[in-house]
Amino acid sequence: MDPITPVHGTTTLLLIAVAAVALLLFLIIRVRLHAFIALVLVSVVTAVAAGIPTADVPTALLSGFGGTLGSVALLVGFGVMLGRLLEVTGGAQVLADTLIGRFGEKRAPLALGVAALLFGFPIFFDAGLVVFLPIIITVARRFGGSVLLYALPAAGAFASMHALVPPHPGPVAAADFLGGDIGTILLINLPVAVGAWYVGVYLFSRVIGRRVHVDVPELLFGPAAAADGSTSHTSSRGAGAVESGSSGTVTEERSVASPGTAQEGTAPSFGLVLGLLLLPLVLIAGNTVISTLASTGTVDAEATWVTSLQLLGNTPIALLITLLAAIGLLGTRDGRTLEDTTKLLDQSLAPICSIILITGAGGMFGGVLRASGIGESLTSSLSDLGLPILLQAFVIATILRVAQGSATVALTTTAGLIAAQVTAGGYGDIQIAALVIAIAAGATVLSHVNDSGFWLVSRFFEMDEATTLKTWTVMETTLGLSAFGLSVLVWVAG
Repeated sequence: MDPITPVHGTTTLLLIAVAAVALLLFLIIRVRLHAFIALVLVSVVTAVAAGIPTADVPTALLSGFGGTLGSVALLVGFGVMLGRLLEVTGGAQVLADTLIGRFGEKRAPLALGVAALLFGFPIFFDAGLVVFLPIIITVARRFGGSVLLYALPAAGAFASMHALVPPHPGPVAAADFLGGDIGTILLINLPVAVGAWYVGVYLFSRVIGRRVHVDVPELLFGPAAAADGSTSHTSSRGAGAVESGSSGTVTEERSVASPGTAQEGTAPSFGLVLGLLLLPLVLIAGNTVISTLASTGTVDAEATWVTSLQLLGNTPIALLITLLAAIGLLGTRDGRTLEDTTKLLDQSLAPICSIILITGAGGMFGGVLRASGIGESLTSSLSDLGLPILLQAFVIATILRVAQGSATVALTTTAGLIAAQVTAGGYGDIQIAALVIAIAAGATVLSHVNDSGFWLVSRFFEMDEATTLKTWTVMETTLGLSAFGLSVLVWVAG
């Protein structure tokens, strides 16, 4: 739904947005109302308070909800089924063992982060995270400690690549608005993304992972299988987070194994597992290359082979193809029938209903804030801040990100806002690359309850909202601030 013409001033809209976030946190954290119900309720109240016409409120709600589900549900569904196959057949263990063998046990979080940086080049944040889940969980189970030590480096790597590096849509759109050269921006932004990840994510995760304990999640892939076939459960206080140093993790043994969790038979080879993970990478990267060539006129955009490759490289289609390949190559190993595999996949889908609905409701809340016209009001009021253009780009993107949740919207809106100034200033490609970094940095910080990514991370790793705020939200902020610091260096060098 397009933003309405605001009926309130910018200050009033900002106060409504702040009050809505505060109410949402109060309902979830203090009242303990289910997050899905709270998000829908606050979205309705916010829509009415912001002046969206009553007849248009359902459209505003369903637009944000449906748009988020459309991009998340298929990715999460296919990704969780693929992850379950990798986990049950021992493929995740094989990949984890190989990574640890290359990097060493003490560098396990670094190994996961580096692998996620490589896979995150063409793959969107949510798709990459869900495919990497079984690997993260396998490594965390093996070495113990807070799952944050392993989850944040990987999740932060996908977030860094998604925000800063072409061919991801945000930096590409920003470069287009500002008239920058994509090749130059790619060459500059790639090392910046890696550097910002190392400082803002990896080093941060080493600190926070020792201070905040989050148990290894069991919702998606079940408890770990013990050597005797029993399953080991880790109990946690609250929604999955306790401060390190306190007692709160207890291991208990069940005499009966959960169906489908024991890893029996011969594990697949490292080459097979790596090939399955590379398959969506290759398909999506092929789509990116072909789409870029088509947009420049190098190839005929209407040619059948071009549209066919673009279809195969569409993220949900690429994951579907990979899942079918995994079913054929892994699902029927060690005497397992297709019927057994189907039951296994069906079981893997049950736990993600809550994740998908809560994520969709988070998108609904962000969509209502966008439809309220708050972005338009902020754009008009921030158009002349009198700040240096690099700082102005960062500040505007930050305010838009915090106000309405979507990093992509913050990126594209900010780039469009400062485009005239950039053209008038006659900046070179290096300085434009610095501006794209600054905008992406602002659009990354302070991920909170109006961001669907916040809810994905919260539910995937079974963290309550307060724990997610003091871990994921802070990490996204340190990542953004690190990227902005590097943008200043790039600007000075340009």
